[in-house]
Amino acid sequence: MSPEPAPDGPAPDTLLVDLGAGTGPFHGGASGTLYGVYGDGVPSRSLIEGIRLRTVSTKAQDGVQHPGADALEILPSFVEAGGREIYVYIPDTYRGFPYEWPGATGPERLADLKARVRRQVELALGMGALRSHLVYVPFNEPEGNMFGDGEFSHDGVSWRTDPAAFFAAWREVHALIKELDPDARVAGPNTCLLYDEVRGFLEFARDADVLPDVITWHELSSPGEVRGAVAKYRALERELGIGPLPVNINEYAHNYHLSVPGQMIQWIAAIEESKVDADMAYWNIAGNLNDSAVGANRANGQWWLLHAYGTLTGDTVQVTAPHPDIQYTLQGVAVLDRERRQARVLFGGADGAAEVAVAHVDPAVFGTVVHARLEEIPWTGQLGASERPLLIEEAELPVTDDRVSLPLARLDAMSAYRLTLSPGGNGAALSSASAGRRRSYEAEDAAHTGESWTRNGPEGSPFDVGKFATSGGYHVGGLRTGSDLVLSFDVEAPQDGEYDVRIYANAYNKADLVRELGPTNAFLRVDGGQPREVLLPVGYQWAVWGHTDTRVTLTAGRHTLTLAAHDPDLGTTRGDAVIDRLDLIPRGTDAGEVAVYDAEFASLGEGARTDFTRPGASGPGVVVLGRGAAVTFWVHARDAGEVSATVERIGAGEGRLAVDGEDVGELRDGAVPLFLAGGISRVTVTATSDRLVVDRLLLGPSRGLLPTATYPAEEGVLTGTAQVTGVYPYATGGKAVDGVGGGAGNALTLTVTAERAGRHALTLRYSNGEQAPSTHYNPDPLCRHADLSVNGGEPWRVLFPTTFHFNNFDDLSLPVTLRQGVNTLTFTADELPDFDGTSYNAYGQRSAFAPVLDNVTVTPLA
Repeated sequence: MSPEPAPDGPAPDTLLVDLGAGTGPFHGGASGTLYGVYGDGVPSRSLIEGIRLRTVSTKAQDGVQHPGADALEILPSFVEAGGREIYVYIPDTYRGFPYEWPGATGPERLADLKARVRRQVELALGMGALRSHLVYVPFNEPEGNMFGDGEFSHDGVSWRTDPAAFFAAWREVHALIKELDPDARVAGPNTCLLYDEVRGFLEFARDADVLPDVITWHELSSPGEVRGAVAKYRALERELGIGPLPVNINEYAHNYHLSVPGQMIQWIAAIEESKVDADMAYWNIAGNLNDSAVGANRANGQWWLLHAYGTLTGDTVQVTAPHPDIQYTLQGVAVLDRERRQARVLFGGADGAAEVAVAHVDPAVFGTVVHARLEEIPWTGQLGASERPLLIEEAELPVTDDRVSLPLARLDAMSAYRLTLSPGGNGAALSSASAGRRRSYEAEDAAHTGESWTRNGPEGSPFDVGKFATSGGYHVGGLRTGSDLVLSFDVEAPQDGEYDVRIYANAYNKADLVRELGPTNAFLRVDGGQPREVLLPVGYQWAVWGHTDTRVTLTAGRHTLTLAAHDPDLGTTRGDAVIDRLDLIPRGTDAGEVAVYDAEFASLGEGARTDFTRPGASGPGVVVLGRGAAVTFWVHARDAGEVSATVERIGAGEGRLAVDGEDVGELRDGAVPLFLAGGISRVTVTATSDRLVVDRLLLGPSRGLLPTATYPAEEGVLTGTAQVTGVYPYATGGKAVDGVGGGAGNALTLTVTAERAGRHALTLRYSNGEQAPSTHYNPDPLCRHADLSVNGGEPWRVLFPTTFHFNNFDDLSLPVTLRQGVNTLTFTADELPDFDGTSYNAYGQRSAFAPVLDNVTVTPLA
């Protein structure tokens, strides 16, 4: 099935999937997050729902450990998005790590903690039924913090040496929580690892009747350790006569692993196999699903892996890896959904050739021929937006001795892969690759001229997991103010056509040469021609990778792409950037590509079923909906704006279409214009007739049918400190509005026009470079907010995630209701108080200001 023959060499590793050996219902617990949700809208509802986020660990309400992610503020929207449990880290009400709890003695410090516990539980009692989703975590990594041997220890003695003080504190705090709310749940011991001493904790808690409701610990170790630790804990339960209790490994994975699909699939496989919940560790910024989200609504490669994982259905089946429990080797997880008549395998973690062998392929489910669909989920950087998974190939494969084998060549260890097996043999045409096979070229291997060139690294590796993942382990510096650097990439174009050139790069927002302008400009040429200026992305550390893309036209054969700090026609670089690699991605000759989403691979609601017996289907099957049943397509748009959407149906049947929960009308024959936000949207088809057969969704380029207008912020009415500024040259026309906020009197009011009344999208172009003082490795950027009032109505709060610099602009789309004709949009802001409405954060963690506003674009939703 591989599009390229396997190179000669030793026999490839084989991943064996046994569809006849079920291991239980799919659990879906590995997509949890620590500090991954900042507030309502950051990240967007679509990004949260799209990974079926079950658990969030986060700071207690009004904590000062980091900005954002306050438990009670995120609770309502998290539950509305399908979330199940929020783990409330009460020690994160303190500054510092180790926690700087006040007091001269252990009893004084514990008294302060108990006062904070009381406040948290009493605040939660005001949340009504929503508080059933809360789980209190009274201690975090106690052996390294409150009950360790450091400066801020209770008594200077680690509980692992003498547990008496910790056990007594646990008993007191547990009793306090249950006294205030008998229905409350408590989690612990929340240790760094499942130490041998946890046995003593469990014995004590059992005998004192203060067992946690959920057992928690951290695994900043390896996937193999996850399997071993969960098995060890379950054996302890049986031995001690407790449980079985739910388990949440509420911190897992290192910096080197996060954002990398080929790394994270190894953790996911171990966690799913163990049937526990787990939350990704928080090493960087809050509100991005632990290096999965880019801005509010865009997804990187890790998000697409979590989406592929979270939307699995059916039962997991046994997967035998070629090197069990050995990290950085081929690993995977698989499910069989007999009702849906599909098997799905997620795998990755190794370079080179491999084989996926699927055994016990039941002819009652699949027939004698299976339709195999192979997709790649590539790494796109920590801050690099990703399109949907790339279709590598589709094939019809005969089932021989109840088995199907798929030889694969040239796997990328940074990528994960999804294999979907469905019944075949219906005569459907096989889809071609969605975007060709990308070709990657490392910056450190590129030829170079100029004296400023530096080879930087090594970055993250299996031997240094605290550093960031970097393609090839190294990157190149020297594209900076005053530089004469030229990087020359010799590339190969497989055919004539258009190509996306994707430059993985970063400009560290705190670097001296970056502070002034933010994004660093550089100059790209193709064989000395097609000159263009490119803006290289901004990030929160040096080796944190985003990408900038530009499209070029190439003939088949060899070409030289140069990236330079000076261009004789266009100018010179201002700033300072590092380059990781360059990707060349074939796009064919049609710039107006149509994205195809087959219904049989989409998310099915209750009352929806697949049917693989339709000869007229575009793919191997269709989805049949009964009245009220729905199918949801998770789609990607590079930019906010109009698309042409076609829902192809078979036979009669009626339904309605919704985008991100907004009804946009009845199904119609042919293409209809829809607005999509930049990034991820969920497009849902719901049957309004007794039967509706959905074949696929097509998304094509805009035809200019939705009346769209852009309103520069500087043309609005400004009051108070709000002012037009010209200090941000990357604002449209070099002008934007700053100073909105710090009180309702400092406002911007724009007058906009709608051709018809109804729901519209506002796409706000903004920037936000505010950061709070941090106490350790997390950089702590802030979300700013605006209170938006439409036509003088009740304002509602909109959160704007960081853009890392005030001269680095992004867009945020939100739906509003406008009347026909003239409408007013008023933006204000003020510092938000704590949950009690009277006290305020003392560490600059709640901004008083709206972002810098460039313009607002108004578009009907349909």
